[in-house]
Amino acid sequence: MSQSGVQRSDHTGANGDALPGDGRNETANERLDRNWDSLLQELRVTQTGTQIIAGFLLTVAFQNRFTDLDDYQVTVYLVLVCVAALTTALGLGPVSLHRLLFRRRAMEQIVRIGNILVRATLAGVALVLTGTVLLIFDVVLGRAAGFIAGGVVLVITVLLGLILPRTVKPQPR
Repeated sequence: MSQSGVQRSDHTGANGDALPGDGRNETANERLDRNWDSLLQELRVTQTGTQIIAGFLLTVAFQNRFTDLDDYQVTVYLVLVCVAALTTALGLGPVSLHRLLFRRRAMEQIVRIGNILVRATLAGVALVLTGTVLLIFDVVLGRAAGFIAGGVVLVITVLLGLILPRTVKPQPR
């Protein structure tokens, strides 16, 4: 046990840091708690966006103009509803996991699995966002405009979600 009464795991270095040399004086448990808090913040942002888009998609079927959609548009719409529902479920996964494993000394597993679920949620949000833009532009301006607008959104989300993070060079301490 440390002076603060927090038990240090086997992952703690001799100086007490969870990752020696990273400049933080925190135990492995403190690091897991901090990582969990970060995941929760990310979930708050993605859940709000996903719920707004999913809510929009669910109302579309009840609009008078829905019967004007062609087979392609109806198929895209139904796929989007399914992807939005799956993305919402993925976003709920880490919270459910935490709730079911609460106080069972499984924070390391919760953070690891939660990280995977948040990444999958982000991919789902990108797909729902891309598909929703594609569908709206398709209905309003035509198929070509839908493909172009959806493609632009997909490229932007890939750039921001995958490429940009790989270009960031951490500053040495």
